[in-house]
Amino acid sequence: MTLRSRLGWIPALAALLLASTAAAYDQPAVNLGFTSFLDGIPPAGPGWYAAQYVQYYAADKLPDLPFPGDPELDAWISLTQVIYQHPKALLGGAHFGLDLILPAAAFDLETDGTPLTANDGFGDLLVGPYLQWIVMGANGPVFAHRVELQTLLPTGDYDETRNLNPGANAVSLNPYWAATWFITPKWTLSGRFHYLWNAENSDPFSPPDSGIRDTQAGQALHANFATEVEVVAKHLRVGLNGYAFRQISDSQTNGADNGGEKEQVVGLGPGALWSFSPENHLFLNVYFETAAENRPEGERVNVRYVHHF
Repeated sequence: MTLRSRLGWIPALAALLLASTAAAYDQPAVNLGFTSFLDGIPPAGPGWYAAQYVQYYAADKLPDLPFPGDPELDAWISLTQVIYQHPKALLGGAHFGLDLILPAAAFDLETDGTPLTANDGFGDLLVGPYLQWIVMGANGPVFAHRVELQTLLPTGDYDETRNLNPGANAVSLNPYWAATWFITPKWTLSGRFHYLWNAENSDPFSPPDSGIRDTQAGQALHANFATEVEVVAKHLRVGLNGYAFRQISDSQTNGADNGGEKEQVVGLGPGALWSFSPENHLFLNVYFETAAENRPEGERVNVRYVHHF
């Protein structure tokens, strides 16, 4: 089991910057599978929300490593989220909201002789102001969508002598558009579409006397998607969930392109949503990754509990 990622939003979770800077594996971990069903609509309307995420990730493939060896790592990832959505609509029917997420990560790293080291702790704080719209029909919501301007601030634990850190030591902008379409009152289709831009890390991990002054991960696009049906009225929904990530521009070292090493991955799997009441919801999602290039390929299990005050 192997992994390279960083808690940051999320996505969430730790950045594994390799000693060979021409390699990829320098993207931050973002929201890959943390959100799924009914993603475009708050489950209980305006007000305060608290959510707790716990994700376990284990990769059994690590393509394109620039050195021999078979490192293994299990990752436990926590996201603590607070959301406020104002009850009064603005022009156009939009409701203003604010999203705050504090990540943390713990790693169990077995290096197998590979020169990798890990650092546990808190990740980078995510701040995301947003606007939410809901289109109502005769039998409830028909279409709901949201635009959020997410920013990852470099507040997390970071040690430039470690490959794997909860903090990235760089600002990332990760805005998105999320939407849920109610095909019927019991069957929905949801999607979330992100653009990712990463600022420069002015104190990266690098070998001694390498001359590396700074690094910058390339731009990327990533998305979550899900569909589910209600099988127990007002309580249980089951369905399929997935995500995709694709880097679209070169990463850089000392301001120069590294040369075509771009990251991608796709994850697919089953999921379920149990609603204890309109104010309390429990999500369970499982993902099996495939088509990975220049990043790990493994499995994720994600549990999320949401409470509306």
